Amino acid sequence: MYSSFKFNYFHFCIIIFTSHVFAATPILSSTDNSSFNNFLDSAKSPEVFNWMVSIRRKIHENPELGYQEFETSEVIRSELDKLGIPYKHPVAITGVVGFIGTGFSPFVALRADMDALPMQEMVEWEHKSRVPGKMHSCGHDAHVSMLLGAAKILKQHEKEIQGTVVLVFQPAEEGGGGAKKILDEGALENVTAIFGLHIDPELPIGEVASRSGPIMAGSGFFEAKISGKGGHAAIPQQSIDPILAASNVIISLQHIVSREADPLDSQVVTIAKFQGGSAFNVIPDYVTIGGTFRAFSKQSFNQLRQRIEQVIIGQAAVHRCNATVDFLEDWEPFNPPTVNNEDLHEHFVNVAVNMLGVDKVDSAMTPFMGAEDFSFYQEVMPGYFFMLGVQNNSHKQCESLLHSPYLEINENGLSYGAALHASLAVSYLLKLQENVPGVDRKTHDEL
Repeated sequence: MYSSFKFNYFHFCIIIFTSHVFAATPILSSTDNSSFNNFLDSAKSPEVFNWMVSIRRKIHENPELGYQEFETSEVIRSELDKLGIPYKHPVAITGVVGFIGTGFSPFVALRADMDALPMQEMVEWEHKSRVPGKMHSCGHDAHVSMLLGAAKILKQHEKEIQGTVVLVFQPAEEGGGGAKKILDEGALENVTAIFGLHIDPELPIGEVASRSGPIMAGSGFFEAKISGKGGHAAIPQQSIDPILAASNVIISLQHIVSREADPLDSQVVTIAKFQGGSAFNVIPDYVTIGGTFRAFSKQSFNQLRQRIEQVIIGQAAVHRCNATVDFLEDWEPFNPPTVNNEDLHEHFVNVAVNMLGVDKVDSAMTPFMGAEDFSFYQEVMPGYFFMLGVQNNSHKQCESLLHSPYLEINENGLSYGAALHASLAVSYLLKLQENVPGVDRKTHDEL
């Protein structure tokens, strides 16, 4: 059960039904492009922009790791309360799911992740992280503030929304499978589509990038323990050397991609961890290695998983060692590939071009091997993910990157993210109503 639902549900539904079933003139239409710009004007207004910046900086100063976002969640709920937006909490421990619109179907969701990373911020500024060893180095603080900005704009137009916009404030994107937990709890059961964005510090302000189909890879992690027999380094014949075995394992793992994968099917196997031994003259009993593997299709991903285990165990045996492999799924579920829905891509391009201009929209960006747990949503409903420019021209690009302790963003990008969120959701709902008249309506409980 959800411990907090800030509006009396039945009272809320009666009010919404009488106010919105016979909706006012739509604020978006296929022939009226000015509405898109009105959303952007609203997002750029001091009232909305300064508010988003203050929220972003407050969250940035107090970063919290996955499933520990208690203060972040409290900030979100406090702002939703002020806006008069009902919500469910807790969802997936710290998550919040809010609702704007009629309270009836169709439902379209907007998602923002809210967790930080275990990283020490190296940028000296007034709002630097106050928590040692934790930092919002992936921009989730900006994601939260932009979704709240969209909520503020949408609330002002609630009577004109042709359905319900679902606001998903999700925990634990960075390795905790928060999206999967949101779905497992049934919080988005009747949602028709979902949109998400991610800041890109290498993309200029006012520009976006995405593509139809695979945009980010599926990812998994693994750890292997290779056991031999320790002994004196000067008498190797009396030992079974796990370091030598592990070294050959690593070389052989690279052959999976270079000699077994189709060169046109991008895949990655990277060993990023090698631990073994503590003295210069002692062969250890065992070595631990670990890393990640990535692919753009489920078939390739599953093949990689199978071959990684076979190669590690087989190569260890060649060197008279034993090996065990753990794919760490209890710690972090495998992220499926992030695959954008083709119809939603067309919708995104239409909205973005109308708002930003055709020269500001890269609709055929090159996929990359990073991973996103937004992909869990896309496995059960049409979903679309795009990149938003927040480039800070006053800093070196080689330093100001995602997952960098030197990340700095241009906060002017917040207005574009909030406006795109709002436009994508409202115009999608309007399109559904135009294409499918008399849609069967469902209530919040059915969501």
